[in-house]
Amino acid sequence: MSLVAVLPVKRFATAKERLADDGLSAGERLALATGMLSDVLAALRRCEFVDDVVVVTGEPGAESLARGAGAQVLADDPQDDHSDAAVRGIRWAIDDGAFAVLLVASDTPALDPADVDRLIESAGEGPEVVIVPDRHGEGTNALLLQPPDVIRPAFGEGSRERHEALARNAGATVTIFECQSLGLDVDTASDLAALSSSLGPGDAQTASHTRAVLARQGR
Repeated sequence: MSLVAVLPVKRFATAKERLADDGLSAGERLALATGMLSDVLAALRRCEFVDDVVVVTGEPGAESLARGAGAQVLADDPQDDHSDAAVRGIRWAIDDGAFAVLLVASDTPALDPADVDRLIESAGEGPEVVIVPDRHGEGTNALLLQPPDVIRPAFGEGSRERHEALARNAGATVTIFECQSLGLDVDTASDLAALSSSLGPGDAQTASHTRAVLARQGR
């Protein structure tokens, strides 16, 4: 029995389109998406209680990064949304005998492996859904499902509330795990500023790829 981390990653060409309105070029957004995914993969590999990592993607660049980090890769259907891609990863984990899955957003480069391990340790034995909200308290940046198919994930705007309702309807325990390092995803310029501010001059091992990207972009 194992715990599998699943990262749905969509096409880099459409990554972080909302940041285009704030002056980031396509090349800058691509570099940012690549750097963040690299950091998330590296952090998950440092987690004591994560047994395997699966990246669900149709993006060749993401596939290359995943294989380089020792992660499994599943092909994504271009028509699938984030939740559909997550379900593909969940099915793979179930077939692999996983007792739980941890769905993680690929744009949370500041995540601390120790926080992920605490999140996993916080789960009980029965059917449970542990939700890590974004810094606004409305989205979902990570979702621990035990067993893996206890609910079908429903990502997107306002997903925290949906996941809570789905868990209650499934008769599962619902836990909200507040976590600063996992709460910092990047969709808008203010998110990017919050991430940059949080990194500061601290542990250089944290988000090293993203730090380098931000430094090159003068952020």
